[in-house]
Amino acid sequence: MGKNLKMPHTYALLLFLVTLACVMTYLIPAGEYDREKVDGRQQVISDSFHNVAQQPVSPIEIFRAVPTGLVEAAEIVFYIFIVGGAFGIIHRTDAINAGVNAMMKKVGRQGNMLIPVTMIVFSILGFSIGLSEEAIVFVPIGILLAKALGYDAMVGTAMIILGSGIGFLGGMINPFTVGVAQKIAEIPLFSGIFFRTIVYLLVLASGIAYVLYYGKKVKADKKYSLITPEMRAANDERFEEQIKDMSAFTARHALILLCLTLAVIVNVYGIFKYEWFLMQMSANFLIMGIIAGFIGGLGGNGTFDALIEGMKDILYGAIIVGFARAIVLVLESGKIIDTIVYHMTAVIDHLPAAFSVIAMFVTQLFLNFFIPSGSGQAMTTMPIMVPISDLLGINRQLAVLAFQYGDAISNNIIPTSASLMGALAVARIPYTTWIKFVWKIIVLWAVICMVAMIIYMNI
Repeated sequence: MGKNLKMPHTYALLLFLVTLACVMTYLIPAGEYDREKVDGRQQVISDSFHNVAQQPVSPIEIFRAVPTGLVEAAEIVFYIFIVGGAFGIIHRTDAINAGVNAMMKKVGRQGNMLIPVTMIVFSILGFSIGLSEEAIVFVPIGILLAKALGYDAMVGTAMIILGSGIGFLGGMINPFTVGVAQKIAEIPLFSGIFFRTIVYLLVLASGIAYVLYYGKKVKADKKYSLITPEMRAANDERFEEQIKDMSAFTARHALILLCLTLAVIVNVYGIFKYEWFLMQMSANFLIMGIIAGFIGGLGGNGTFDALIEGMKDILYGAIIVGFARAIVLVLESGKIIDTIVYHMTAVIDHLPAAFSVIAMFVTQLFLNFFIPSGSGQAMTTMPIMVPISDLLGINRQLAVLAFQYGDAISNNIIPTSASLMGALAVARIPYTTWIKFVWKIIVLWAVICMVAMIIYMNI
């Protein structure tokens, strides 16, 4: 019976939530806060909540809310599409795969440098271009290099998956999580980068130390390995073949990676110097992608074929934003989103502010199980979390941090994470075995992030 139980598709779950929101408009009393513009952004006025006439939403609006949500979130949706398309061109040139492959082989010959250097590189890819599912293709070479140095498959898998996960947690210039959440929260793009970097470095250091400690124990005595003899007996020739298919790193690949690096630097400079936002970032990534396509020898047709392919790959995450926005639209149409905010605020209003922030963080951890898309989760939760933070006198940046950390940490342990489950499938590591390995570092990261948020609240 257990084998027949399946998690519902994320889109089905979101449509169910839209339907539930519609039903709630008939059951929850309608109410509103008055709002005013403060420093260029809409902010709720404390103690202004009042009931208004009930405005239940018609069932047909369940389906109208989805296309309306896509239209209202168009800037974010098309930003995701264009950036995804640009990265699709980069992936078609094989520059990232060849570059990371060459790097891992080179540091693999340096012995103890393999784990820290690999984790640092993947974390950089995680916090800059949002590398996640793409990390799966590097698991085979990670395992082979780790085993060649006397480690096990767990070390080879962990240094890649936890490395990119650490980058996602840092999220300093991640356009798909922090960028989207800050857009919704109406705060400057990538603001708080210095604080995020400090937390990232703490998490990175602890992650590297954790994997090194486990690897050292396994290297000294195989009895400490969580990989059973049956798992070791898996045929690793498939890894050898997969690695042989990877391109050799060329000067052309180096130019493409330089082009990508320059695009990221130009965007970050423009954001902080000229207050660029999603439109400018999209345009710059599109320029970068087209230039990279021609450098990579794709030609005009090949470049735009790769652009479309990249957009197809990101379709799942982009359209989720519209579905997630539909939930909020129904709550807003029925005039009950402020009622929800009012009662949620009343519950935690008398608690110390630190508990309120931790409650936001735990809520995001829980919700990520059901909405594993970072952009979709931001679109669903931030419209509720932002007014709550305003009413409690909590900096909106903390609401973004709670979302960002809750989303990123849980991605390394929840079974609905596509990148995690894909990597474990490639490595042939059972999910339960991964839980045994990773739960301690997940708890430590959660503690680091909660303490960091409490510190941020008091500075």
